[in-house]
Amino acid sequence: MADDPEEDTPPTDSPAEDASNGDTDHDGRHRISRRGLIAGGSAAAAITLVGGFVAGRTTSGSGGGTEPAHEDGRIHYRTTEATAPRMSVTQRDGGTASGLLFVTPQHHDYNGVIVDETGEPVWIEPSQKPMTDLRVQRFEGKDVLTYWSGEMYKHHGRGSCTILDDSYRTVAEVHAAGGLTADLHEFTLTDRGTALITAYGTTRADLRPIGGPKDGWVFEGHVQEIDVRSGKVLLDWASLDHVPVEDTYQGIADVQGQHGSTAAGAFDYFHVNAVDDDGDALLVSGRHTHTIYRIDRTSGEVLWRFGGRHSDIAVDEDARFAWQHHVRKRADDTITLFDNHLKTEAEGVYSRGMLFRVDEKARRATLVQAYSDDHLGTAMGNIQQLPDGHMMVGWGVSPHLTEFRADGTPIFDLDLGGKSYRAFRSPWKATPAADPRLVVAPTSGRRMHIHVSWNGATGVHRWRISAGRSAGHLDVVTTIARSGFESSAELARADAVQVEALDSSGALLGRSPVVQLRG
Repeated sequence: MADDPEEDTPPTDSPAEDASNGDTDHDGRHRISRRGLIAGGSAAAAITLVGGFVAGRTTSGSGGGTEPAHEDGRIHYRTTEATAPRMSVTQRDGGTASGLLFVTPQHHDYNGVIVDETGEPVWIEPSQKPMTDLRVQRFEGKDVLTYWSGEMYKHHGRGSCTILDDSYRTVAEVHAAGGLTADLHEFTLTDRGTALITAYGTTRADLRPIGGPKDGWVFEGHVQEIDVRSGKVLLDWASLDHVPVEDTYQGIADVQGQHGSTAAGAFDYFHVNAVDDDGDALLVSGRHTHTIYRIDRTSGEVLWRFGGRHSDIAVDEDARFAWQHHVRKRADDTITLFDNHLKTEAEGVYSRGMLFRVDEKARRATLVQAYSDDHLGTAMGNIQQLPDGHMMVGWGVSPHLTEFRADGTPIFDLDLGGKSYRAFRSPWKATPAADPRLVVAPTSGRRMHIHVSWNGATGVHRWRISAGRSAGHLDVVTTIARSGFESSAELARADAVQVEALDSSGALLGRSPVVQLRG
């Protein structure tokens, strides 16, 4: 039975647009928008505060609290309007690989989030725009943060791909060529300075072999290799040139609104969802044909097919996959992929990460190891091989990620609070270009609550707090440990406050603007 394509991409409802100055939250509290805050001079040396507090949500002068609010399964902070889903560790057995976790969970709205081992956010993408495939890659010899963003359309995406440096500044954006737009399913950088992306085009096709019209319409899967700096297109591979529509496992009558009789109702027979570098070739995944294709990097010729109706690679019955995602070629010439498996209620049938060794001469694949932990992710999903030999599996529509030892033993599972297209673990060090954000909430009794965060900073160990009668007359009053994304403290009230971020050795990393109180 074919997978419901509605589940193959994030939901199509749009993220909330930036509010103008003076918007009201759903709970009736007034807030200052991101646009309003920036226009009001958030980067200035001093910010004047009267009564409530600046940034995020304002409140009466009698409160402020020290804990972020939890509403609708999301965490709402005082120092930013961006929110993050609540996450929880459901399994821990020690010995996990090093690094942070990179996910794009969907829960009420969209998020690109970097979190630590406990699910506590380190970076929340501030615009909350639709995103997929957030991860660390290498570009021009440096670690960079990459992702796709744009709008969802007919179970794929129309957008662009972004590269950020370790201060979260944009290094480059990659766009599809030939009148197409970059699709959400893939954005892989190569050591050649190129990007591998997917795109969807609409074209005519004879659909009679699968019960459709003669002059039908299909979504054609494209794979493009593009030079990042110049934008030059090195390859534009189109699925219909190499894979006939009758190879699909997707039933044309099973997809509501996509029967192929009109361009608006084009049938997605192929559903390209992964591309990876394989030397002079590329590996391409066609989800709806249950096939991995090895194609010539220059000509686009199909060199072999693994899986599906016409597999050139033999494999044991229990090692067959279906509706797969995220094919990858490894340094030791093994191949990994995420087997979504059949959409079924049958007891004991689960999705799995799979590690294969493919003997191209013998035309045979051997399943080296499977990674399963009672999750059925019928759509989305990925598998990542970690440097210590562990495997990370993101379960797609099942909102979890699981880390396994090399032998397939699960040792860590994080509930993401929402389905995530892919999930990764990687080392990442960053010092944001933006300043730390400080919010001060006066309370009764000449006290005040302070709240501070530095979105994306990975080296902060402690916060040094200075206070005084003005911006030019500040003295250090205390130092507090960083305690998650947003740290808080209650102090004697002062007329001006500033915080400084310190690393584990006490070195200064950055400082907030001064928040000045009066009245």
